[in-house]
Amino acid sequence: MKLLAVTAPVLLLASVAAAWLAWPARTMTNPPPKSSDAVNQPAPDADAQTKADAGAQPTTVRAPLKLPLKNPKLVVSKSARRLELYADGQPARAYRVGLGQRPEGDKERQGDLRTPVGDYYVCVKNPKSSFYLSLGLSYPNREHAARGLRDKLITPAEHDRIVRAIERRRRPPWDTALGGEIFIHGGGSASDWTWGCLALDNPDVKELFDSLPLGTPVRIDP
Repeated sequence: MKLLAVTAPVLLLASVAAAWLAWPARTMTNPPPKSSDAVNQPAPDADAQTKADAGAQPTTVRAPLKLPLKNPKLVVSKSARRLELYADGQPARAYRVGLGQRPEGDKERQGDLRTPVGDYYVCVKNPKSSFYLSLGLSYPNREHAARGLRDKLITPAEHDRIVRAIERRRRPPWDTALGGEIFIHGGGSASDWTWGCLALDNPDVKELFDSLPLGTPVRIDP
């Protein structure tokens, strides 16, 4: 009986000691509490987001243009969604371009969402465009003015104002029923989304903006 009385407390103390020694091991082997998803998310790529917001698209690295360009000219093919830059009669660049939301046909009047066809020149350069940078084109031209007068969309006085501006290589009136403010601007070329303008990726319009003087000829083909 005395042996059992002595042994019981010893066994109890041994069990408590074993449990106490095992507790840190169990604690350390449990997985740490899971952090919130916000903490575990990778940091956003601020530069990539800025490019996306600006309508920029990845472009192939290419040699800079040799400036100043000699006799620069732009030729647009609406059907191919392609804008080509020529220097002294030789092709220097080709860019993808987006058109107005109604890409087929020539522009006829304000609000028809069409990109005009014909011969123009750069009459305005806007470094504070809502679409990054922009080059204003001399729409309406003589042909549009003549057609607008024939169709009684504009008055003889408005027709004459347009013709005089074209003769002087100035910006023609943009406040008639024929519309105006047709620009080559940034914002992205992936679709036909403009109100009649020609849209390029931002790096491409910057290259043109930095390279082309006022008066540069622009041909827009169907």
